[in-house]
Amino acid sequence: MSWVTVLLLLFAISTGVALIARRIKAPYTVALVFAGIFIGSSHAFEPPHLTKELLYSLFLPGLVFEAAFHLDAASFFRNKWAIVSLALPGVAASMLITATVLAPGAAALGFAALTFGPALLFAGLIAATDPIAVVALFKSLGAPKRLGVLVEGESLLNDGTAVVFFTMVSTSLFGGEVTAIGGVIEFVKVVGMGALIGATLGLAVSAVIARVDAAMIEITLTTIAAYGAFEAAEHFHFSGVIATVVSGMILGNYARQKGMSPTTRVAVETFWEYVAFALNSLVFLLIGFEVHLEALLASWPIIVLAYLAVTLGRTLVVGLVTAALSRTREKISFRWSLVLVWGGLRGALSMVLVLALPSDFAQRELLVTMTFGVVLLSLVGQGLTMGPLLRALKVIDANAKRHGYERLRGGLRASRAALEALQKLLDRGVVHASVGAALKKDYEASAHAAEEAIAGLHLDSTELEQEERLSTQRSLLAVEKAAVLEAQRDGLLAEHAFSELMADIDARTVELDGAGHD
Repeated sequence: MSWVTVLLLLFAISTGVALIARRIKAPYTVALVFAGIFIGSSHAFEPPHLTKELLYSLFLPGLVFEAAFHLDAASFFRNKWAIVSLALPGVAASMLITATVLAPGAAALGFAALTFGPALLFAGLIAATDPIAVVALFKSLGAPKRLGVLVEGESLLNDGTAVVFFTMVSTSLFGGEVTAIGGVIEFVKVVGMGALIGATLGLAVSAVIARVDAAMIEITLTTIAAYGAFEAAEHFHFSGVIATVVSGMILGNYARQKGMSPTTRVAVETFWEYVAFALNSLVFLLIGFEVHLEALLASWPIIVLAYLAVTLGRTLVVGLVTAALSRTREKISFRWSLVLVWGGLRGALSMVLVLALPSDFAQRELLVTMTFGVVLLSLVGQGLTMGPLLRALKVIDANAKRHGYERLRGGLRASRAALEALQKLLDRGVVHASVGAALKKDYEASAHAAEEAIAGLHLDSTELEQEERLSTQRSLLAVEKAAVLEAQRDGLLAEHAFSELMADIDARTVELDGAGHD
């Protein structure tokens, strides 16, 4: 069977699974894993194996870039300490906790070969979280946006940091020499240079995008940035994931806003949404194909122990970060911390890292079995119960009114934008007056209905009214800042006056951000 036929079969299967999952309201990614296990056990055809080369050359750059491209930089930086704490020291602490629990536990179960070194290696490869199923569920159920930013932002960073930590542990375990100071220096170099490469390519592509207005060319440029940043960083042995994250955030928050026309922006966003859907479909289906239930059932005691150790490490890390941020503007509620613990699903990256271990490594098969088992338990157990957990903790119910408000406000904004565009068409004589009048009446009715609905929500919720006030104030401060910058460029402001005005606007912005997190 040719690779083209296999690819078409995989897409046909994933499409069918998507339709079924949509009908029964099940997490799509979990359904794909089940489909992969079922079809793989039937040996209907030989799928491509999920190798490190395949993941690094095809799946990871596209998936990481799409997530970073759509991640709001302002929201990310408003939660920077929480995200960085979970993704940097949090990953290191989770690895140590997991290995410390796993090594003696494995010895007690009769797996004496799993000493602290191999246990730490396992902890490193299992450390990266895969939030795809969780974030998709958040969006469909209307969970708080900040919660989604925390989960997705952490995952974008810890994919890179987990790979770096895993590489350092494997180097030490397989005969290399890694000191504490040397390890820190290596980590900073790998992550920092990866970020520098991503920023350089992201800014370069942004500059080109700002000078052209052709959707196909700009889509191609973003593709070059996504895969080029990853390949360039990996070529020089730096973090390709971090490079792609930085490149994606620059293009998504700068080039998309400043350099793309509305038509191009829609085309680029649609392209990357499809890429993410296609890659997710394939990667989770291939995860299912790689799982062999017989081997997992034969080693269930060590798999359960490993899963419990990983979950304990995740719980303690999230608890420590929550406690550390409890008196800051980035504080995380107890309910949200439970969601963060349970939302730490493991996925394809862990499986690929374990499959890349040397074939002559004595504990390789044991680590492969443990990794596949933990990934499966994580995706199925946590993935299927995330929805009920959100409802039980009332995270969704508490956010239902805000979700409705956001939809109404978005609809109102769309109607007003359409009215403005329609008026321009009428002024230019492009649309006949009678046609324009009828359309104008429809849009005005939609806008009026949205305004009344929003007013009704405001009467019931001072929180929503406060949120809109803060949002409007932020927009007005941005307008003030732009006006001051323009005046300075035109030579209308002396340097000291410009500095004082900018300092005042920045101070009010900081104060406003503080009020928004109280």
